[in-house]
Amino acid sequence: MDKPLVELAIAEGIADLRITRPDALNAINADMAADFLSAVCRIEDDPSVRVVKISSEGRAFMAGGDIASFKEGADAIADNLIAPMSEALDILANLKAPVVGCVQGAAAGAGMSLALACDIVIAADNAKFTFAYGMLGASCDLGISWHLPRAVGLSRALTIALLSDAITAHEAHSLGFVYKVVPIDQLEGETNALVKRLADSATVAMGAIKSLFRLSSQRPYMSQMAAERDMFKACAETQDFKEGVEAFLTKRRPKFIGS
Repeated sequence: MDKPLVELAIAEGIADLRITRPDALNAINADMAADFLSAVCRIEDDPSVRVVKISSEGRAFMAGGDIASFKEGADAIADNLIAPMSEALDILANLKAPVVGCVQGAAAGAGMSLALACDIVIAADNAKFTFAYGMLGASCDLGISWHLPRAVGLSRALTIALLSDAITAHEAHSLGFVYKVVPIDQLEGETNALVKRLADSATVAMGAIKSLFRLSSQRPYMSQMAAERDMFKACAETQDFKEGVEAFLTKRRPKFIGS
């Protein structure tokens, strides 16, 4: 059997999803899109997962779509690349578990889209984000038209998209869509430390916070506060909430179990 283009390991509450097509700079083809969706479905079906880490092998995070496969035509691109990747990103967005992106080198086109779809991004100091779609005469995909304006504002998002100038890791940090920039040789360790921290957090509460933030622009003010009330009530019925309150009152660190 051919080696999968996306590998997944789940242990101690951490889903480690790794893209493994370094010889093609991890560009997405139909097989990778299918493997990515399959891995994400496994994560969705595993109740032990408390955090997801997305990383890539080699010198690039992801150099967009595999342009050679674009010759197959518009329907093939939409059905075999965009559709499965979009389904996977929708699942990740709706997970209780936070999603952490670990980015090195080029994150172009769909690679930038994937990075922005993560809840938190750590980038190596050699990372470069490029919108890139317009350079191929294409619009965009994988949710970047949703994430980028919310991350940097509409005017700046349009400037980034229409000019497609490369954005360094430090510039991305200043713009607000990268949490932290670290030397390339520290990227894995720093990401693992953050992932472990999130794996030890109150997973139900993290999921509630993700949902409230992602849906906030779709609700009127009072409706959003009602949603906050309902989510808080649901969290208050969890074991983690009881542990958090008890730990605060007894002046110790909480030990959350994720439920």
